Amino acid sequence: MVSMDTQYSIGEAADLLGVSIPTLRLYEREGLILPLRKTSRHRLYSRTDLERIRCLRETINLKKVSIAGIKRLLALIPCWKIHNCSAGEREACPAFLDTETPCWSVPQKPGACGTADCRSCPVYFEVADCSTIKRTIVNLTIASEPTP
Repeated sequence: MVSMDTQYSIGEAADLLGVSIPTLRLYEREGLILPLRKTSRHRLYSRTDLERIRCLRETINLKKVSIAGIKRLLALIPCWKIHNCSAGEREACPAFLDTETPCWSVPQKPGACGTADCRSCPVYFEVADCSTIKRTIVNLTIASEPTP
């Protein structure tokens, strides 16, 4: 579950991360981050959000992966396994077949995902840290394959 730690405004988050406010807005528009929105529509960033952004920056600047590439990688996270979706639920879900967009950014998801808060979904928050993304995917795929 997302912790209720310190929340930072967009300006504070940008300063802490050494990025511009437009960069944070771009990451949100591209569906890479989901900052909390107050009723006033102001964005708030948690420590987990800051770690996710650090991971994104490292992936973009050091690993030379584009935003589109990151979105494709995040779209490969098997959300249907995390949520134990039935075959019928998977087939009805646009996120199951979408290879370009992380599930939390796909519009019009059916069932529980359609009304869920994606910020508190394990598919979103468990891959906030660069060191956990691969482990999460491995645990959901290779680790669950039947043994020969």
